[in-house]
Amino acid sequence: MKNIRKIISALLTMSMCFLIFSACSSDEESSSSSEEDDDSKLTVVAVNFPQYDFVRQVAGDLVDLELLVQPGSETHDYDPTPQDLIAVQECDLFIYVGGESDVWVEDILESSEKSSDNILVMMDCVDKYYEETQSEMTTDGEDDEDEYDEHIWTSPKNAIKIVNAICEKLSALDSDNAETYESNRLSYVQKLSVLDNRFKEIVEGSEDKVLIFGDRFPFLYFVREYGLNYYAAFPGCSDETEPSAATITFLIDKVKEDNISVVFYIEMSDGKTADTICEETGAEKLLFHSCHNVTKDEFESGVTYLQLMEQNAQNLEEALK
Repeated sequence: MKNIRKIISALLTMSMCFLIFSACSSDEESSSSSEEDDDSKLTVVAVNFPQYDFVRQVAGDLVDLELLVQPGSETHDYDPTPQDLIAVQECDLFIYVGGESDVWVEDILESSEKSSDNILVMMDCVDKYYEETQSEMTTDGEDDEDEYDEHIWTSPKNAIKIVNAICEKLSALDSDNAETYESNRLSYVQKLSVLDNRFKEIVEGSEDKVLIFGDRFPFLYFVREYGLNYYAAFPGCSDETEPSAATITFLIDKVKEDNISVVFYIEMSDGKTADTICEETGAEKLLFHSCHNVTKDEFESGVTYLQLMEQNAQNLEEALK
């Protein structure tokens, strides 16, 4: 199982967590009076970039927002720090995906008194798909372990559902600003709908419906939404580091046989497998961003989910033309 290391880590983290909360309790009590002066805003903690950005769009500066998985880091290898655990415990709203990568969250929440009113599980907002395991480079079938694919936000329609849920939570916790949250939600959902229509038009306007990823494949929800087929070097966000020779050969042959002009790679990747396929076929290598995380420079520049997905639309159009 690909997340055995995380399960072991979570168990170790739990032991540390109880010590932290016990040690910090007296400090929290002594500092509570000073914190009362700055309690006018909701505090929101998001584990990953997508929900962090969704909150930004709905709430703006009405909330104090914290991102746990830092820009530029590998999201699937994230281990919470003691400060992260305290932030989760103390925030007004905690938002996480809810898949296998978040197993540590379930352990922490089970030991806390946090109400469901103060928690949003993104995977509860959408219809979930099981991860697909490619057998002889086909794209049908499900993972033997029946793990759900976590990358639900790669479909703009799912993003809309998540944004709606975020707005509902914020409005319930902060009714004084509910009207502003709702206004921002409507504006943002309209932009997401435009993005959704853009992807539909690109796919419907092309006879080609096959994408090649010389990389991992966190886009199951995206391809299901728009009726696309795909072939990838790795299923989902596999822990494997090198594809088999047979897989690379298959992808090279597929690109040649179907005259495919673009091979995609994903963010935070060295792109070596895509490079190999492109060198053998003359295809162009382009980025398709899963938005799971961003680089430090992107984060500091204020990059958004919409900007990244709009770039995906441009690259998809190039691939399917």
